[in-house]
Amino acid sequence: MTGSSLGALGGKVVLASSSDEAQPPRNIIDGNAETFWLSTGMFPQEFIVRLAETTGIDQVTIDSYNVKSLKIETNTLDTFQDFQSVAETEFEQTEGQLQSNAISLKGTTASHLRFIITSGYDPFVSVHRVSIQT
Repeated sequence: MTGSSLGALGGKVVLASSSDEAQPPRNIIDGNAETFWLSTGMFPQEFIVRLAETTGIDQVTIDSYNVKSLKIETNTLDTFQDFQSVAETEFEQTEGQLQSNAISLKGTTASHLRFIITSGYDPFVSVHRVSIQT
């Protein structure tokens, strides 16, 4: 399967560490790089996406701005607890354009994906789109 927005696959953002009415967490999964979720500063920042069903994931692609370090954790439970770390990565800083990073998760099965932004190139970061390849 090609990359699909999490919203198109029935995903829902069930938790976000910060929220702004103008840039709500649901923008992360709508598939539109023009909309985004904006953090309110300070780190770590995190959001959790619940998938419609437990899914095998080959790759996650994240379009963001000012993210420096990211951890991805997953679980296969009905609740969002007991996560296992599956990836940690550093993003390169980009001036005036989105960071687009594909992260391999081959062999990973998940019902929830937890994204933890541990640091940024600025106190405020934005996540524009998250998609998965199954």
